[in-house]
Amino acid sequence: MHFTTAKKLEHSHDFDGINRANEKKTMYVILLTFTTMFAEITTGILTGSMALLADGWHMGTHALALGITYFAYIMARRCKGSEQYTFGTGKFGVLAGYTSALFLGATALYMIWESGNRFIHPVQIAFNEAIFVSIIGLLVNIVSVWMLHDREHHHDHGPHHDHKHDHNLRAAYLHVLADALTSVLAIVALVSGKYFGLTFLDPVMGIVGGLLIWKWAWGLLKNSGIILLDGGVDQKINDRIIKAIQTDNDSHVADLHVWHLSSSGLAAIVSVVSKEQRSPSDYYERLSMINQLKHVTIETHVCADQCCQCAKW
Repeated sequence: MHFTTAKKLEHSHDFDGINRANEKKTMYVILLTFTTMFAEITTGILTGSMALLADGWHMGTHALALGITYFAYIMARRCKGSEQYTFGTGKFGVLAGYTSALFLGATALYMIWESGNRFIHPVQIAFNEAIFVSIIGLLVNIVSVWMLHDREHHHDHGPHHDHKHDHNLRAAYLHVLADALTSVLAIVALVSGKYFGLTFLDPVMGIVGGLLIWKWAWGLLKNSGIILLDGGVDQKINDRIIKAIQTDNDSHVADLHVWHLSSSGLAAIVSVVSKEQRSPSDYYERLSMINQLKHVTIETHVCADQCCQCAKW
């Protein structure tokens, strides 16, 4: 007898956890990175070039970090519909973004430490080989950045201009962007050292690059970490919910909790007190224009004593 009403309330609990387009983009970048890694390591062994060999293994760690991103997409897809995840698999990508940010931060600290050591203990630089390797790395990363950039942010230019962020893809994007930046700074330092004798620029550029990468890592760490802790919801969303509920001047939001289900999807629990009995369906309808809300629970209460505060609503 309640079939029609129940059908209206039923919905999927997979909120933005699956993005096949971004998954494929990440896979292509990983394949490109692995191919470059294999070529550099093989060439480095055959030619005895330590610069090529070192950059090849560096590409390997880069591919590992990208693998975290890809693994998150696979897990989100394979676990779709699983009752083990109450609100779906949307936070797989956020968790992967947080983990990748840790790797990115560790890389930045290592760059700063190693560059500092180069000031104290300078080493002989094989400029020709190093420049060649840096150019190869830069070209690979330019292609990777191009492949990931157009889907780093997806904007829905609707009436409220909602922004959707894929923290998982953003982590991959920042990894390749950080690598590209490192290559650019290395090329500048190496060319300056070879032709102008400014060898001190090599560790200086390493520190500059490390600091910038640390800043990116810290930003991603904060953004993804606060979502994992059910925070980080824009206050404007809360204000829009309250305004929509209280639009009739007869209802009052007594309690409100809003949290992330994924990078962009939100859930809300709203407790409403009104002077007259109103159905939750009425309030669901009022919130329907807020596109980010994917799961809403509403409890209604009637103000029994008709207090003075109710008269002000």
